[in-house]
Amino acid sequence: MENNKVTIHDIARALNIDSSTVSRALNNSPRVTQVTKFKVLNKATELGYQRNLMASNFRKQKSNLIGVVVPRISRHFFSSVIAGVEEVAFESGYNVIICQSLESLDRERNITETLLANRVDGVLISVSMETNSNDHLLQLKKNGTQFLFFDRHRQISGINSVLIDDFQGGFDATEHLISKGCQNIAHLSGPQELKIYENRLNGYKSALEKHHIKYRPELVLYSRLMEKDGKESIEKLRSLPIKIDGVFAANDVSAIGAMKHLKKNGVQIPKDVAIVGFSNEPISSIIEPSLTTIDQPGYQMGKQATEILLEQIMNGKSLSNGKKIILKSSLIERESSRK
Repeated sequence: MENNKVTIHDIARALNIDSSTVSRALNNSPRVTQVTKFKVLNKATELGYQRNLMASNFRKQKSNLIGVVVPRISRHFFSSVIAGVEEVAFESGYNVIICQSLESLDRERNITETLLANRVDGVLISVSMETNSNDHLLQLKKNGTQFLFFDRHRQISGINSVLIDDFQGGFDATEHLISKGCQNIAHLSGPQELKIYENRLNGYKSALEKHHIKYRPELVLYSRLMEKDGKESIEKLRSLPIKIDGVFAANDVSAIGAMKHLKKNGVQIPKDVAIVGFSNEPISSIIEPSLTTIDQPGYQMGKQATEILLEQIMNGKSLSNGKKIILKSSLIERESSRK
């Protein structure tokens, strides 16, 4: 194994312990026992990691701050990610600055400037729905500030991402509706500039194709996926000559907006229209009927993204050429699709 290829993940695998424990041991964290530190340092030397360790020790002006940029803290998924981030960061001796873009590109630009001014060691970012340019992100790269994307990403050479398998989630949601006998399935999608919504739409198309159901573009509506968007989208769909019997919404919030409108207009869920959302917001299990949805492992995503970012900070460079780590999602069946 070449020296410059050895990572804390290699040491963790060799010792059968968590990467975060290795990171803490190398940072001499009081939360790790002396026995573990001894084992980790010995294994690091044996694998030739010492050079990276020395390089990280020579880094100057470290702030021990990580910036986290999310679209909305109020969304359960993002608060779960933050919980995972904070656990790994705190145990490795880092503090976390949490910022929300509120789906605004201008606000996101201001946030990245502020984080740079505060000399953060690294940034974890899930981009806003308006983010259609990379200039502010490239400024981070130009400044030598380590960063990576989670959940929502932009294509930037050499930048790592930790993502959900959105294609598979979209496929599973649509196939689930087909398995319940739905044939005219609508899709409430988000801005196609964001890969997550493009991938969920492609999953929807792929499931239709697999089951020989014709794709009809008029059954796909695009919006910012707020509750009012779900309501307005379902109104438009109900005015079409096609009688829809299933809806796959790219998030739970728009799915709930659609459900409220259908119930208000005497449409029975799931008897007349079955509905599946995406993201497993806490409200989805308590509304009536409860919402079938795609669950995303937010906490796991936060932990994994932070481990990779801390490793980048220690090594002073991105660890791969735009590596994408894809986490699995899972469908949770509830009353809204249980025909």
